[in-house]
Formats: sequence, C-alpha cells, structure tokens
Amino acid sequence: MLRDITLGQYMPGNTAVHRLDPRMKIILTIFYIAIIFCVSSPIWYIIPFAYVLLATRLSGLTLKHLLKSLKPLRFLLILTFVLNLFFSTGETLWLRLGFLKITKEGFITAIHFGMRLVFLVAGTSLLTLTTSPVALSDGIELLLKPLRVIRFPAHELAMMMTIALRFIPTLIEEADKIMKAQMARGADFESGNLLKRAKAMIPLLVPLFVSAFRRAGELAMAMEARCYHGGEGRTRLRVLRYTRSDLYALLITVGTLLLTILCGKWIA
Repeated sequence: MLRDITLGQYMPGNTAVHRLDPRMKIILTIFYIAIIFCVSSPIWYIIPFAYVLLATRLSGLTLKHLLKSLKPLRFLLILTFVLNLFFSTGETLWLRLGFLKITKEGFITAIHFGMRLVFLVAGTSLLTLTTSPVALSDGIELLLKPLRVIRFPAHELAMMMTIALRFIPTLIEEADKIMKAQMARGADFESGNLLKRAKAMIPLLVPLFVSAFRRAGELAMAMEARCYHGGEGRTRLRVLRYTRSDLYALLITVGTLLLTILCGKWIA
C-alpha cells in the first residue's frame, strides 16, 4: 500500500506536458480545480474526464498511474460516499432503517462528491508526476515573487515545499523497508481491531521518525557546507520562459472551464 502513494513522485519524460513551463502547470492545476468545483451535476464530469484523458495522453502516462494514486484514499472515498448516501435529507428511495435511509438527493450527492474527490486527486497527481521537484520549486517561487514587496518569504516557502515533496517518496520507501523488517520479526500490522492496529504501528513510526530527523540533519549540514543562505542573489541554471505551447494549454484549460460553467448554468 505504501508504494501506491504517488504524491511527490516524478516520472521523467520529454512529452508536451513535461515541457510546459512549471509556472503554467501550477496555474493550469488551479484552473483544473476550479473546473471540478464548477461541475453542477454528476453527468458533467465527462468534461473534466475528457480533459484529464487528454492531459494523460499528452504526458505519456497511463490511467493506471492516476488510478494508483487513488488506492491510499479508498477508505476516504468509501466514507464520503456512505455519509452522503445515508445522511442526506430528501425523497426516500429504499432501505429505511430507523434514521438510516437512502434518498434520491443523497444518492446523487454521494456520487457527486465521490467523483469530485476522485477527479481532484487524479488530476492534480499529473502536476507532480510530470514536474521535477526543482522545477516545481522554481515555478512556485517565481509565482510568489510579487509578494516580496510585503516581505513574503517566497524562496523559503518554495524550498520547504520542494524538500517536503522530494522526501515523501524517500520516507515511503524507508517505511516500507521498516515494515517488512518488523513483519519478518513477527509483527502483525493487519489483524485485530483498530486499537490493536494502532499499537502495532509504534514499532514502525519510532524508527521512521528517527530516520526522518537524521536525514533532516544531514540535509541541513549539506546545505550549510554549500554556503546556502536563502534566495538573495541566487541565479538559476535554467531560466524559465513561456512558450507557445503554454499559451495553447492555457486556452484549452480556460475553454474547458467556460464550457463547464455554461453546461451547469444552461443545460441542467
């Protein structure tokens, strides 16, 4: 299960999506999130589905990569679906057991919010899968650069986010190794009730935290040895520039957003 977490993972490539400016990809992700929240009916999720399908095809990835990112969230998806299904008011369809009932509105809402969560996770995973942590850091920093007039630490924030994203796969791999080592010594992480499972995680979390703090200390010493002192006066090996492909991607995304709004308003 730990290896199914795709957050922070980067899939190298030279596709049209990989070559987009990281600043533009962040902007497109924000527009994509707006598209998801503008969908007014479950039937209109066909629009973001087509958008994600096109982006996935142009990125050289497969839908398997996106579906893999949903595995760690399956319990949250089920919980969201069940809560909306049984605890929404409206016209009762079937299964009325005391205060538990399935209503027409609850069924539609459960599908609506379940699909919203699926598309949010699957679509935003494309950002980290097609953008290296260094490029993502540069993009975030340059987008936040105008806030420096109010002394906003744009470089420091971008650096922290980059380090966090960079070390997520490393910590996941470390946790997987520790879990296998503990299971070889007889540890059981899957049987028993919720309290027993929580107690069984202690032999995993303690060495994982120790490893994380050790890595953080080593990283701090490495940055200090290289005379890192923040973003003041730093130059970049690769200067980011917008291209015609970025403009086309922005026009397609904005057009998709407008289409979603129009479909929700005029074609209910």
